[in-house]
Amino acid sequence: MLGPNGAGKTTLIKILCTLIFPSTGTAKVNGYDVLKESRKVRESIGYVTTDERSFYWRLTGRQNLEFFANLHNYYSKKAQSRVSDLLSIVNLEKRADDPFLSYSAGMKQRLAIARGLINDPRVLFMDEPTRSLDPKAAQDARDFIHDYIVSEQEKTIFLSTHNLNEAEQLCNRIAILDEGKIKVSGTPQELKNGLGSNSTLSDVFTSYSGKRLEEEKQPKSSFMKEMRFRHRGGLGMGRR
Repeated sequence: MLGPNGAGKTTLIKILCTLIFPSTGTAKVNGYDVLKESRKVRESIGYVTTDERSFYWRLTGRQNLEFFANLHNYYSKKAQSRVSDLLSIVNLEKRADDPFLSYSAGMKQRLAIARGLINDPRVLFMDEPTRSLDPKAAQDARDFIHDYIVSEQEKTIFLSTHNLNEAEQLCNRIAILDEGKIKVSGTPQELKNGLGSNSTLSDVFTSYSGKRLEEEKQPKSSFMKEMRFRHRGGLGMGRR
């Protein structure tokens, strides 16, 4: 989902995650109505946000994940086992018992991804998952999303981004949202072919929205010199 600031990307994701009510219209996720079957929607989805306020800063990474595991009805040894698996998958086991407030931006984002995977969701919503990450950390995150979450775990990702390269690298389908309305949708190649053989995704965005997409500038410092995503085995949980 591409769109300028204020287009409605985050609002749409929150509606689909049943966090806010739609003012009009209907929506379904995994075949469940977001209003009439909100509990079933929440049971089948995960949500990854870059909002650091959604974690408890004085708790450790492990304690944060165990708390959220409890909310998904995982308790005691079962919760501990699930959390340990997730910490290993996102390569945070060595810092798992450090307070969240000591984590770098890249580590906080990896913990957010681990939290989104706790309930083994069929669909994972990600709201600008690489925002504020340096280029190296952002590419590590994209590789993990593509290689592990999508290719190995076969989950559907609904992703919003300001990064055109990220959208083209990760997404099978792209929709351009502006002023609360979808202007066009299709595969990246379909959208570019619609404007001509030499068109870019930036051309498509400008053509349908009448605006230029201002991509967020990446910080120069590296948050993940010593910490990288690594591709590991599965979560140890059966497919539903």
